Amino acid sequence: MDNYEDIQRAAAMLRGNFGEAPACALVLGSGLGGFAEELSRPVTLPYGEIPGFPASTAPGHAGRCVAGFVDGVKVLAMQGRFHCYEGGDASRIAFPVRVLRAYGIQALLVTNAAGGVNTDFKPGDFMLIKDHINLSGRNPLVGPNDERIGPRFPDMSKAYDPQLRQLARETADALGISLREGVYAWFLGPAYETPAEIRMARVLGADAVGMSTVPEVIAAVHCGLRVLGISCITNMAAGILDQPITSDEVLEISARRQPDFSALMRAIIARIAAGEGE
Repeated sequence: MDNYEDIQRAAAMLRGNFGEAPACALVLGSGLGGFAEELSRPVTLPYGEIPGFPASTAPGHAGRCVAGFVDGVKVLAMQGRFHCYEGGDASRIAFPVRVLRAYGIQALLVTNAAGGVNTDFKPGDFMLIKDHINLSGRNPLVGPNDERIGPRFPDMSKAYDPQLRQLARETADALGISLREGVYAWFLGPAYETPAEIRMARVLGADAVGMSTVPEVIAAVHCGLRVLGISCITNMAAGILDQPITSDEVLEISARRQPDFSALMRAIIARIAAGEGE
């Protein structure tokens, strides 16, 4: 468990750099970090300057916090995230999430690039995450628990907030943006999954797979954040199509969908800031 005082120290740094906490924060996944470039009056803070934040080394992850405004609404974006495959314990992924909560964030929007397991999906689709399956064998809550941060046994039955999911569905419909819905399965990575692993994931009920998000969501629920999760299906998972999977493809597809992704995020943020979805 992270040291409570370290969390408070890092949150104070965010407060000192960014001022009062906005209503929500975003974690921007692979190829989706461009949304942070759209914020007006941006103030940036590299992860390396925040005590306790691990370094983000994955391609397409800038590794900095950006605070700014979206259509007049203040928001904080994590431009890049941390993955267990980058090294270290899963608990290190929980630290930034706990810092956001201590800073005063109420809702966390987690986004990612994912491989499609559901054969009805196609590259470029957006998927609203309704639940997840942890296939990594890792959990960020392993170790001693500090009740000041969260309970020993958090309830994960509604990890992805039902009201925020409904808000996202309504927002996508109003914008004319197709929004699938499904279950996200977390594999450890960094190797892409095998065709046999994808068949297993499908049998277990997964619609998409990826190497992130789940530890952040576990940590967020543990410390009392409301969570909304959206995946960009950037490729079909192994064995579905007779072609190799590359990180270039992932970044290319997510960049192609950036305009629709930004429009959806902007509208969702505006509604959350207005108190909708509570």
